[in-house]
Amino acid sequence: QVQPVESGGGLVQAGGSLRLSCAASRRTFSSYAMGWFRRGPGKEREFVAAISGSGGRTSNADSVKGRFTISRDNAKNTVYLQMNSLKPEDTAVYYCAARYVTSSSYYYTKEYDYGYWGQGTQVTVSS
Repeated sequence: QVQPVESGGGLVQAGGSLRLSCAASRRTFSSYAMGWFRRGPGKEREFVAAISGSGGRTSNADSVKGRFTISRDNAKNTVYLQMNSLKPEDTAVYYCAARYVTSSSYYYTKEYDYGYWGQGTQVTVSS
């Protein structure tokens, strides 16, 4: 099992940047595809970005393309979400999720594909 723990959320002005981190204590961290999801006020949780176990393949939601970048450092058991050009509509609780995979080239974009979730970190973007 792996327990993701998010950090790095906070309050930022529109146009600013934040970097979220998700640490998972697991020696075989590269055997887990990772994803970021978010739930805005009054909204359903939605996909943001995903990355394969090797880090070689990524996917972003259309709403964040060109602004957010997902990456990972398997030596540090950590996945990151670099968020630039933030908008008030990016305000949400951001969740990190993990899924064990048999191939390090797989990534997943659906909530139901992930079995392990963090507690979330709040990101608030002021206008």
